[in-house]
Amino acid sequence: MLRIPVISGAILACLLGLGNAKAELFANGRWVDLSHAFSAETIYWPTAEPFKLQMVFAGTTEAGYYYSAYNFSAAEHGGTHIDAPLHFAEGRRSVDKIPIGRLIGPAAVIDVTQAAAADRDYQVTVDDFKAWESEHGRLPDGAIVLLNTGSAKFWPDRAAYMGTEERGEEAVAKLHFPGLQPHAARWLVNSRDIGAIGLDTPSIDYGQSQRFESHRILFEGDVPAFENVTNLDELPATGATTVALPMKIKGGSGGPLRIVAFVPGS
Repeated sequence: MLRIPVISGAILACLLGLGNAKAELFANGRWVDLSHAFSAETIYWPTAEPFKLQMVFAGTTEAGYYYSAYNFSAAEHGGTHIDAPLHFAEGRRSVDKIPIGRLIGPAAVIDVTQAAAADRDYQVTVDDFKAWESEHGRLPDGAIVLLNTGSAKFWPDRAAYMGTEERGEEAVAKLHFPGLQPHAARWLVNSRDIGAIGLDTPSIDYGQSQRFESHRILFEGDVPAFENVTNLDELPATGATTVALPMKIKGGSGGPLRIVAFVPGS
């Protein structure tokens, strides 16, 4: 968990354009890091290029001071990352074109850990959202909806997390992990006005999906998705504020994401 001094909250509020009047929003509370670190262990789609870190130099220079630098490479979609609408919707926004307002908003955490524990192919339903709303009220406009399936506890065990540790095209058919039901994705797009949606699995569609319908529905509706999120069990169902800022890749269909949440009064 990442903890930041109180003064940082006020500074961040100003940087986000909230101004002094709203700076107190971040005055008292704690920050929770919802991102996995990138390393050789980072989980990627079986057909994607994994994260690689190559040392350029690390040590004492001839001038007598320490210096280090590295090159890194990876696919856009792996580890904690964003899917831009362009990923599955031609002509929609690339990652650099997503308005910041869609990436910052009130967190709505939907807990489906019990259902997902009983069924690794579980798909979050409209009924799950309606059950949440019956307790917490309508999903706020601009909400960052976060689906807690309990999968983050398996990271970085590929077999437990995504159903197989194999790589390549043949491994895709062996994937098993929870996701969002397409009917629920359509309900979110048509009946609610959320900013973005994220979850703690490798894909917004469940592992056995072959048509990636939830991706297509969300992205046609201009709703970006965050995948491989972590620490959702540290957030309340409501009350937290999410900040999700991806690498700004011009024309990119996605990219690495640093996503955090502020939990007030704790």
